[in-house]
Amino acid sequence: MGRGKIEIKRIENTTNRQVTFCKRRNGLLKKAYELSVLCDAEVALIVFSSRGRLYEYSNNNIRSTIDRYKKACSDHSSTSTTTEINAQYYQQESAKLRQQIQMLQNSNRHLMGDALSTLTVKELKQLENRLERGITRIRSKKHEMLLAEIEYFQKREIELENENLCLRSKINDVERLPQVNMVSGQELNAIQALASRNFFNPNMMEDGTSYPQSDKKILHLG
Repeated sequence: MGRGKIEIKRIENTTNRQVTFCKRRNGLLKKAYELSVLCDAEVALIVFSSRGRLYEYSNNNIRSTIDRYKKACSDHSSTSTTTEINAQYYQQESAKLRQQIQMLQNSNRHLMGDALSTLTVKELKQLENRLERGITRIRSKKHEMLLAEIEYFQKREIELENENLCLRSKINDVERLPQVNMVSGQELNAIQALASRNFFNPNMMEDGTSYPQSDKKILHLG
């Protein structure tokens, strides 16, 4: 079942009133924060409890927001006044940004070793510590990159040596091929020479037999 509607009126019980105040105050502060973040709005919230305690939230300087509110309310009748207020606000924001840029430029010059005359001994010591920490990080990164390069080139050297051995083996195989072909040619010529010679008497090929002459005479006389 859903929660029933609560009648909006003063809570008579002191404990319940204090608990409700804490819960709804936190919800109100959360909503103000979400509104300032989601909508990029300038929000200022001021809450006084029944006991006189102050609770506030602002995403900007609350005094500047109140001053802006006062100026907007006092000159609300004039449409041009709102434009002037906005222009003045943006001028203030621009001045803040210029101040921040100036501070960053001064810090950069100090890191480069320029404009040090305005710094105190304590500020110079802090600057020295910053530079030492930065140099330590830079050297660590440099050594890490050098070790990685050395490891890469060592692996590459091993790969090139293996490729060199493979190429030498192939060259040796290619150089041995003519010798193998030469031996095979000599053997082939010898076989051909033996095949071309006539080792058999043509008379031996008639009727598959051959008789000496003396045997022929004996048979004739008989």
